[in-house]
Amino acid sequence: MDATLDAAGPGRPAAAPTGTPPCPAAAADSPLRAHPRAEPGPADAARGTPPPAAGATPSGGAPADAGPARPAVTELRLSAFGPHRAAAFPLGPVTLFAGPSGSGKTQALDAYRALAALASGATLREAFPDPGSRVPERALPDGGGRRGFRLGCTVDGPSGPVRLDLAVQAEPVLRIAGERLSQDGRILLATALRDPRRRTVEAAWFTGGTVGVTRAPMPDDRLGTGLLPLRVAGSTAGQRRVLAAAEQVVVALRAVFACDPDPGRMRAPVPAGEGRLRTDCGNLADVLRRTRHECGTRHALLAGAARTGCTGPVAGLDVRAAAGGAGLVAAVLDRGPGRPATGLDRLGAGELRFLALALVLLTGPGVLEVDPAAELLSARQALTVLADGLDRDLDRRQAAELLRLALLSGGRGHIRLVAAVGEDTAGTGRGVPGVSVVDLSP
Repeated sequence: MDATLDAAGPGRPAAAPTGTPPCPAAAADSPLRAHPRAEPGPADAARGTPPPAAGATPSGGAPADAGPARPAVTELRLSAFGPHRAAAFPLGPVTLFAGPSGSGKTQALDAYRALAALASGATLREAFPDPGSRVPERALPDGGGRRGFRLGCTVDGPSGPVRLDLAVQAEPVLRIAGERLSQDGRILLATALRDPRRRTVEAAWFTGGTVGVTRAPMPDDRLGTGLLPLRVAGSTAGQRRVLAAAEQVVVALRAVFACDPDPGRMRAPVPAGEGRLRTDCGNLADVLRRTRHECGTRHALLAGAARTGCTGPVAGLDVRAAAGGAGLVAAVLDRGPGRPATGLDRLGAGELRFLALALVLLTGPGVLEVDPAAELLSARQALTVLADGLDRDLDRRQAAELLRLALLSGGRGHIRLVAAVGEDTAGTGRGVPGVSVVDLSP
């Protein structure tokens, strides 16, 4: 495989992609470039027991300084992805992407969503259904007609910050060209495409001890980090460090709920079911039925938010059997004594989107249709809500209330919000402590 898309293998440098504009400030961060040779990697381990990385125990175990109790993505890197070049975006409990149309807000959220899908076991084709749109526009193909893109993230948690970098070949065949999992300058996993005729990559992961490094093929259409628990025994300190880092990354990336409420689907009565909110929030009435009976505190908080985000008096949120029976339920706004209730079918698009997003921010994995990692208790996980166009159809009052709810939930560490917003909401967020605004304006 030409080095234009080949990830840096253990101890082996690779060139930047052909046709990609030079990025002096971030070239060293590219997943297609090796770490400086002063930083030990699996290749060094192959020649003997490598020196411990900064913060690591002499035996190659986990770093001494433990990170946050709940793993979370704290940085999104788009080295060459759509309109983004050499971009590194810090992510806090509440992060808003702002900028004019075409600045790459949606592409940034799509990159996060794709990494989450790969960590959940999706194939490259499932994570990137239109890979050509992710290739930088000015990237020229190499001699073999190959072009691709690069992205990555940092996940902080009990094991400390862990970096994941991914190089994807989009043309002529979609495949992973290289992947790197690293911590404190130590490369824990490195994969590289060596033979384009095979649908595998060569993987090498840190073992420590007398073996140093273990090599084996991995499929070229799945995230190698997610496959490590099936390949690594955990019998040495080095292996346990690799497993801890991989688990931390997978746990953080899998705990994602991409939410885009569709008011058109929320107005009609829905069957009473298990009460897990879909990404389009079309079954909002069924979920309100569940929260009303199972979690009075959160339901009361939602009713309080409705008083801010909905027009007219709101005494509470109620769910009733829909006309016609057949097990259908419909949600209504209780307007108080002597006033008729208002059905969701009579609410505006902004009010419906506000109610759905408020519910998402006040609940968690048990109520949302999300598949978090089963290896870790839900109390030890932080759910990230991705909302492209968070403030669509909302007024400033509604958007400000959603930011307040996000900070309320984020303060407990259970919910994080990453959203794309318009300038009005970004302006509101800039004045709110705890809200991070990423400005993508040229």
